[in-house]
Amino acid sequence: MALIKWEPSESLTTLRREVDRLFEDFFDGGPLRFWGRGAEPAVEVCDTQDSVVVKAQVPGVSQDQLQVHITEDTLTLKGEVKEEDKQEGKHFYRREFHYGAFARTVPLPMAVQADKATAQLKDGVLEITLPKSPSALAKVKQISIQAA
Repeated sequence: MALIKWEPSESLTTLRREVDRLFEDFFDGGPLRFWGRGAEPAVEVCDTQDSVVVKAQVPGVSQDQLQVHITEDTLTLKGEVKEEDKQEGKHFYRREFHYGAFARTVPLPMAVQADKATAQLKDGVLEITLPKSPSALAKVKQISIQAA
């Protein structure tokens, strides 16, 4: 049987790294996001040539339970996940679903034309396309690079 030298500092370093990751995921909106209790949906904001696209994960939320408000530089998403009305005769062994209202305000990276925005909900993902304002499009300029 081979002997393996135990280094307690390595185990503690690994444990600390995992605990740090757990807290980062929780506060940065990683996989531990939850509905209700002040939670908010996870979002992605990306920039294309002529628009800003915002995607939000809203599983279990129907189209009529969502509201989207857009200004020139922010997008606010509000909604609610409702609990089933009928709980009679049910004895839960585990309940991990969270219900309630949520809201998320996302700063946009540039000015957009709010009146021309479009949105679609598919498979629990809300995708909002916001055309850039003419002033934002005018600011994009390609600079040529010369060899030294």
